[in-house]
Amino acid sequence: MSEPQLWHDVDDYFTGLLAPPDAALTEALRDSDAAGLPQINVAPNQGKLLHLLAVIQGATRILEIGTLGGYSTIWLARALPEDGRLITLEYSEQHAEVARHNLARAGLDKITEVRVGPALIGLQALAEEDPAPFDVVFIDADKVNNPRYVEWALKLTRPGSLIILDNVVREGAVTDATSDDPSVRGTREALDLFAAHPKVSATAIQTVGVKGYDGFALARVLP
Repeated sequence: MSEPQLWHDVDDYFTGLLAPPDAALTEALRDSDAAGLPQINVAPNQGKLLHLLAVIQGATRILEIGTLGGYSTIWLARALPEDGRLITLEYSEQHAEVARHNLARAGLDKITEVRVGPALIGLQALAEEDPAPFDVVFIDADKVNNPRYVEWALKLTRPGSLIILDNVVREGAVTDATSDDPSVRGTREALDLFAAHPKVSATAIQTVGVKGYDGFALARVLP
């Protein structure tokens, strides 16, 4: 058995046992596929991890940068109390419409808001609203702007908040300091920011599974 097949089999086992699909999640993936969205959503067991992290955090406010079809948004929003709030930023109007439909079907449209447009513009507009700090920020958008997204996440959170940066391994390419791949360079700059910032404690984890060889960074905002 090849390693990738073994990774898939283990993910399938964990998912079936610990993160079994339900109608809202299954239909969110189905409708995303039918609309031609790229199949780059988080894996089910990774979605469950996001959910658990938000629950452990006691999150009442969540910011997501990169919505796609709303699959990860559903996992995160389900961690919120009835009076919680999740704002998610999506570049594509087509993707946003799919996400809104998926969130409404999951019964989460009252506590979620999908905002459309370039995330950096959306983040500036959000900051101008002077919102209450977010307890969790999940960054899963274009990797070129990862450093800017991390900077905004730090401005929009509070001591004790959690920042999750997805897709940081890039199949191992993140180790190449000479890479000319904009996604690798953006990811390395974001990790350098975590490492150098005096009010951040962070780590990064490699993962293998149905999404291949990748990983995520986890950062806590310090007082």
